Amino acid sequence: MFFSWFDAREAQNFGTAMARFFIERIPANAGLSEKQFASKSKQVLEKMNHQVIDFRRQNKLNIYKTAQLGNAFKWALKDAGYEAGYIDKLTQWLVARLQ
Repeated sequence: MFFSWFDAREAQNFGTAMARFFIERIPANAGLSEKQFASKSKQVLEKMNHQVIDFRRQNKLNIYKTAQLGNAFKWALKDAGYEAGYIDKLTQWLVARLQ
């Protein structure tokens, strides 16, 4: 029971999957105008929000698992070449939805 508190594999996998979902729909080098980027990102974040809600319903997350999920998400976006400030905002958005 105690060790399950530290088993964050599912959370990490979900964080990575969410990053891949975002990256596939809005690549870092997409070359979109601000207006296009805003519209597309709004659509993508709405879809991600539904997935986050489903994941939260099916999984009990503690602070450690939430942190691991956010970290996996953040590093996947960094590896994909997104700007650090934008990554931080997206990660904060994701973690806030998990609360």
